Amino acid sequence: MEQQPRWRVHLRGDDTALLIDVGASGMPTVLHWGQDWGQMTGQDMRCASVATQRMDVDNVPDIPLEAGLMPAAWTGWSGRPGLTGYRRGGVNWSPRLRTVAVVSERPGQEPGRLAPGEYSLGSEKLVFELTDPASGLDAAIQLAIESGGVISAQASVTNTGTDDYHLEEMTLAFPVPLEATEILDFTGHWGKERVPQRHQLTMGCHLREHRRGRPGFDASTLLLCGYPGFTFRRGEVRGLHVGTGSNSRCYVERLPEGQQVLAGGELLLPGEITLQPGERYEGPVLYLVHGDGLDEAANRMHRWVRAQPAAPGADRPVTLNVWEAVGFDHHLDKLLALADAAAGIGVERFVLDDGWFLGRRDDTAGLGDWEVDPEVWPDGLHPLADHVRGLGMEFGLWFEPEMINADSQLARRHPEWILAAGPQWPLPWRNQQVLDLTIADAWEHVWSRIDALLREYPIAYIKWDCNRDTFDAGSQLRGGRAVAKEQMCAVARMMDRLRADHPGLEIESCSSGGARIDLEMVRHAQRFWVSDCIDPHERQAMFRWTTQLVPAEYLGTHVASGRSHTTGRRHDLAFRATTALWGHMGVEWDLTSASPGELAALREWVAYFKANRDLLLNGRMVRDVVGDDSLWLHGVVSQDQRRACYELYTHQHGPFGLQGRLRLPGLAPQNRYRVQPRLLGDPPAGLIPPPWFGDDLSGIVATGAILANVGLTPPDMFPEQALILEVQQVLDDQEG
Repeated sequence: MEQQPRWRVHLRGDDTALLIDVGASGMPTVLHWGQDWGQMTGQDMRCASVATQRMDVDNVPDIPLEAGLMPAAWTGWSGRPGLTGYRRGGVNWSPRLRTVAVVSERPGQEPGRLAPGEYSLGSEKLVFELTDPASGLDAAIQLAIESGGVISAQASVTNTGTDDYHLEEMTLAFPVPLEATEILDFTGHWGKERVPQRHQLTMGCHLREHRRGRPGFDASTLLLCGYPGFTFRRGEVRGLHVGTGSNSRCYVERLPEGQQVLAGGELLLPGEITLQPGERYEGPVLYLVHGDGLDEAANRMHRWVRAQPAAPGADRPVTLNVWEAVGFDHHLDKLLALADAAAGIGVERFVLDDGWFLGRRDDTAGLGDWEVDPEVWPDGLHPLADHVRGLGMEFGLWFEPEMINADSQLARRHPEWILAAGPQWPLPWRNQQVLDLTIADAWEHVWSRIDALLREYPIAYIKWDCNRDTFDAGSQLRGGRAVAKEQMCAVARMMDRLRADHPGLEIESCSSGGARIDLEMVRHAQRFWVSDCIDPHERQAMFRWTTQLVPAEYLGTHVASGRSHTTGRRHDLAFRATTALWGHMGVEWDLTSASPGELAALREWVAYFKANRDLLLNGRMVRDVVGDDSLWLHGVVSQDQRRACYELYTHQHGPFGLQGRLRLPGLAPQNRYRVQPRLLGDPPAGLIPPPWFGDDLSGIVATGAILANVGLTPPDMFPEQALILEVQQVLDDQEG
């Protein structure tokens, strides 16, 4: 083998370290990613490289090589390859990409090439440039430590040959210790998104593939691999998320050679990426996170999300959406009364949902015809929008820009604008098809219609829905060639264009509920609809696990009507409102049918959210279980650890009469805090207060160390009830 130039680079940032070695194979290899143990010298890096060099044991290749970030079969790697593709005749399917340059990129500075050697750097971006002239391929791998200590990784490949290169798969693989033997990821279905599934890692590959054109209700969301028994509070864990918004794959693979990797990339449909000479394919960004426990990993992700340019901040307006109040039945008098009731309880944003555009009396017609229906709205939306604005609320409007009904003017004019892999359209889904936004005229048509409405009406917010999977994602104008990736890029480009042209516009990503929540969409949308199910009992679990990836201020959490539209359950207003407090609070209820007492109580809950949203939507999240998992704890602690707010939720009745100790994590051990219950409206049903509540509900004063370790006796409540505990730092002369 020819001599390979050697680079060793140590990146550090936000208590995270990444040590990369370019060894004999020429492929960058990660020796460590995770906890930062401090500065490394060149000698330290050389030592780490030698200490981890593979042995020459029986019945292995004569030259031990590390497969690296993009594993290749030619190195003896027996697992899934990092790059799969070929040229005509089935050649060049096993490229030998080798690093020829390493570039360091710092914000505000010109990129600089690093000569071979050892480097200890900050959190700047590294770009490894690779080539294989014999296969006619160049590649690049970008690595960086982002805010929160999240590692971003992205690969690209360029065809430098003289004929087409058919790319089938490109993934990046990061090593995880063999001691990490438990996997946690997520699945689900409509109305029950992000259901955790946990199991032992065995030999072979735990592979999750998503082929829905969106992450889907069953999205893995975040693939986590950790030491046995990891919990919210402790246990080393590492996770990977593929930021595509579209089709993806991720996996954990354990090989008998004693190697184990966490890997992911885009799932490409057959023939989707054929690179002509000079063309380049850029894969999705992978986000990798580590932590001592699930909460530390989640809070790292939250810090990254909050650092994004499109991040909305904690000052989230209380939102009312009219869907469960009126559905498609739009009548101005009813909507004006609903707006009056909303303003009366303190709502700050009023959203008109589906049913306002041409021919849209039900879900069988109208999608694609984005014009106000004059039969329903003879004066346009002005009477409603002006009334809403006059009440001091923002006005929002529902769209489904990616979709089209066969019964629409647009479909009749342009049937060729429907995505299809062949001469027949795909099976209908909710009576709709997918509009091919990779066609410039189709994209321009939809964008111009939405843009015109945004210019005519004071629309501050778009609820952007996407109500079906995109299978058979082919473009008819290209003979049915797969365009799933290109379609998602067109969607993102439209969102960005609308927000650029209309400063201050916010977009909610709704996808039949929570079927498109990922870190690519975080870059384009400011809100996610967690699920179409807002039964608070179901939402407690879905919110609990969605926050493993995305912070609370992005997650729409609405006060449901008394009887759930999706489960038929009935719940107290106090439980419904308490559940809605912890995200971007809103209401999904016909307030014109609410009693004066319900409106008064709801007004109190809305006022509480407004007074505390800076804490609720800007703090450090903590979660735990109490006793036998019958009680769930969710909380947020202010960044300065002076305040906290916790929710205690009775998930179910367990076998214990008393659920052990309630411990409040996240507080400063040496600080003293007052802990007291906060009762709004009617108290939780079945509440039996513990002695520390006090007769006047003044609570107890204790140190953070006592609250986190000794704990408190929890109250008793009926199942499906929740209680707020407020925590405030006190000084000695304030203990009272």
